[in-house]
Amino acid sequence: MPLSRSVGPDGDLILEHPAASPAVRAAAHAQDDELTAVLEITDVAPVSVPHRIRGRARVFGRLTTVPGMAGPGRMLLRLETGEAYVDDLWGAERIGPEEFRDASADPLVDHETELLQHLHTAHGEQLGTLRGLLGKRVASGCPAHRPAVVPVALDRLGLRVRLCGRDGSCFDARFDFPEPVRDVVELRRAMHTLFEAAAH
Repeated sequence: MPLSRSVGPDGDLILEHPAASPAVRAAAHAQDDELTAVLEITDVAPVSVPHRIRGRARVFGRLTTVPGMAGPGRMLLRLETGEAYVDDLWGAERIGPEEFRDASADPLVDHETELLQHLHTAHGEQLGTLRGLLGKRVASGCPAHRPAVVPVALDRLGLRVRLCGRDGSCFDARFDFPEPVRDVVELRRAMHTLFEAAAH
């Protein structure tokens, strides 16, 4: 497992490993840079909820060393991206190297974990009001039998929650923002608008 990873400007993954790791040894001894590799990534919801795995990705490519760029006892490896596959809450798709290279990170990626945990621990009552936006089947009935509402994903486009009944049944609902948010300030306004709509 890499100590850290980043994406270079050409779309290659830069992976930092301990210098004595098996991946570094294999890449250092590969002939003609012909070591193919697969990086598997699992995205797990940062809150306690049934079925916590939100997605899986696989990135395929050639693995080479990047000499002299890492600190003592470490080595950088480059995974030259050939293609990637993503299977997540939004569906499954193949991603080509150009699309991978040109993709930009969601502006909330560095804050999502903290924001979801905050919503879950401090705004449970407000999250519960979102049931009202899903129709009478979910919103009606006595409070003891209404499904719990747990936030599972947050990005510039909206909030996804998981509704979990006492019988173990679960389903997801996505609440799209009126327009994509660009930062936490815009997110705060979008969430306020969403909770206001749910309260009426």
